[in-house]
Amino acid sequence: MKQIFFLFFLKTTLVTCADISAATDQVKGYIKNGNTNSACPIRLKPSESCGDAEECPYQVTLPPMTIQLPKQFRLLEKTIKEVRSLKETVNKMKISCLECKQQADANTQQDSTEQEVNDSGAPPASDKKVDTKVKELQDKLNKVSNSLKNARNQINVLQGRLEEMSLLNINNVENYVDSKVANLTSVVDSLENRCCSNCAAVQPPAVGIMAPKDCSDYYTLGENISGIYRVTPDPINSSFEVYCDMEVMGGGWTVLQVRQDGSINFNKTWKEYKRGFGNLTGEFWLGNDKIHISNEFLRYRLTISGYSGTAGDSLHYNKHYNHDQKYFSTPDRDNDKYPSGNCGAYYSSGWWFDACMSSNLNGKYYHHNYKGVRNGIFWGTWHNVPDEHLSSYRQAFKTVRMLIRPKSFVP
Repeated sequence: MKQIFFLFFLKTTLVTCADISAATDQVKGYIKNGNTNSACPIRLKPSESCGDAEECPYQVTLPPMTIQLPKQFRLLEKTIKEVRSLKETVNKMKISCLECKQQADANTQQDSTEQEVNDSGAPPASDKKVDTKVKELQDKLNKVSNSLKNARNQINVLQGRLEEMSLLNINNVENYVDSKVANLTSVVDSLENRCCSNCAAVQPPAVGIMAPKDCSDYYTLGENISGIYRVTPDPINSSFEVYCDMEVMGGGWTVLQVRQDGSINFNKTWKEYKRGFGNLTGEFWLGNDKIHISNEFLRYRLTISGYSGTAGDSLHYNKHYNHDQKYFSTPDRDNDKYPSGNCGAYYSSGWWFDACMSSNLNGKYYHHNYKGVRNGIFWGTWHNVPDEHLSSYRQAFKTVRMLIRPKSFVP
């Protein structure tokens, strides 16, 4: 195997063979006869006839003995490959230079021909074609530019019409709903006027309730323990669970919101306030769709009146802070009347803001007094609420609940 390996490395040019002959002299120092100290002769000759400038294989004749070659022979194959690679690179460069020279000669000849034509006063035909194409492209570009301008103008006109139609439709819907609400209010008022205080209160029969709509129906059915119940306000939609308070002021209350320990962050998005969040046994917001105040198309507009109690009517504070007939706003949905910003984002909560508020029961829960923006749980008509400045300490409520039940309910 060593002989075959050695022959493989010696397939190179005559110049390289000279180096091999020199290296062979070194090999002689490493090849010893079994019983003598004299070096064994090594014969190196071409395996076939070849000229001076030709590449040909060489043959080495060795006695049948162990050969130990110098370490330099390991680099021989690498050197041969590098020489061949350099030779191929040089040949490629020669071919490239030849092609470059031919191209340069052709360009020089063409330039001289064009110069002669220009000297004679006649423009070349190729220049005329180029000028014609340039003019055609310019005309097309101008047409496209004009078309784009016309399209932009039409888009602006259509966008303006769309905005006008949107505002008109919204205003029409609002006016229509307002008129219907006014009609219903007048009907309810007329019915209330017909029934004075002398009318005997009639307890509705319990047998007519198939699917309880709210907690008052459960109370009518005899349920008087506070807890979680399943209600169906609208038979078309699915039922859901609510917390019923059956103890406060006669019971039958459906709880919409609870704040008691700050365990739930009320700085939520429009979608979260729509679906509801929290835990019915702790802090929660039942959900605007479940509360069924207006609907999402009308932005859950609040309609409230007939205040009675001891906390003060903070929802009708004054003409600047009146929460009645106001839309619901959240940090990511601005539906308030404040022209310079979003009240929901400023107060970090969802509420029926005006511009901005005299009450906010969904504000941030503070365990202690705080300074800065009045973004805590706030009711502006509460007893002895001072008109604090930003530099003074503010107080926030620690416990709040929102409950509803029908006006016609009789405990």
